[in-house]
Amino acid sequence: MPQPVKVKKLEEINDSLSKAKSVFLTDFTGLTVEEITRLRAEFRKNNVKYLVVKNTLARISAKENGFEQIVPFLNGPTGMAIALGDPVAPVRIIYDFKKDKEKPSIKAAMLEGQLLDQAAVEEVRKIPSREILLAQVVSAMASPITGFMGGIQAILSNMVGVLQAIKEKKES
Repeated sequence: MPQPVKVKKLEEINDSLSKAKSVFLTDFTGLTVEEITRLRAEFRKNNVKYLVVKNTLARISAKENGFEQIVPFLNGPTGMAIALGDPVAPVRIIYDFKKDKEKPSIKAAMLEGQLLDQAAVEEVRKIPSREILLAQVVSAMASPITGFMGGIQAILSNMVGVLQAIKEKKES
């Protein structure tokens, strides 16, 4: 008979994975409790759930929620960074955190149903945040409009100048 604590933890993992945009498995060995707390706070700010999991429960949940590809990487101490919003946020947070210390390391990652190798994780890390991408799109769309408006304004300014010259010529 399953223990109530394990059932509750499995439900928590299932709930998080069912809403996941991406999942990053980390090895957190070598981090102090204070460092993990700081890392979790950073994750929370970015709508990422960080769970230290029992591998057996994580395997069950991964299979139930379509993350079978990460099952072989569920060994040893494992933390799951589950993106509930921006799918790239966990990798950026982990790499920013690694600037001070070489931990946590990424054991595996799944993004949009694809298992990522270390090279792909590096590339994903370089993708700007959603807000920056949206700002770039808006800027690209606004640029032609701004140019068009500038052109119309120049034409109107020239027309006013010509009308002013005609007026001055007729007055004299």
